[in-house]
Amino acid sequence: MPAVASRSGSRRRTMSEMNMVPFIDVMLVLLIIFMVSAPLITTAVVDLPTVGRAQTAPQRVVEVVVAADETLRLRVDGKDGPRTTLPRLEQEVRAAIQGVDNAPIVISADRGVRYEAVVHVMSRLRAGGFDRVGLLVRQQGG
Repeated sequence: MPAVASRSGSRRRTMSEMNMVPFIDVMLVLLIIFMVSAPLITTAVVDLPTVGRAQTAPQRVVEVVVAADETLRLRVDGKDGPRTTLPRLEQEVRAAIQGVDNAPIVISADRGVRYEAVVHVMSRLRAGGFDRVGLLVRQQGG
């Protein structure tokens, strides 16, 4: 209901100003609630993986290279191998390992490759029964 202001005259006129007091009261209550609850919120600690150094070098390392156009190529012990496709990847990796138990398989991808393509390669290798599947990490100099 608008407030009515009376003047010395007989005419009554409504005030068209907004009453800010209830708005300020609500904002102060919200401010107090946030100030009290902010120290009670615990921040989550994220444990990031670290890269360690192996004591002995593995017998054979198979690297699956995902090129910028999402074609796949195998690299065995640093030597470029054949091109392959995602459906044939498991067979090609098994042939490249040649009976070496628990050989590590690393995936290296070009910067422009979609993350989804790398995940598809990793899931295909995991589904194929390869336990030691990881991502190749290159440290930037400087």
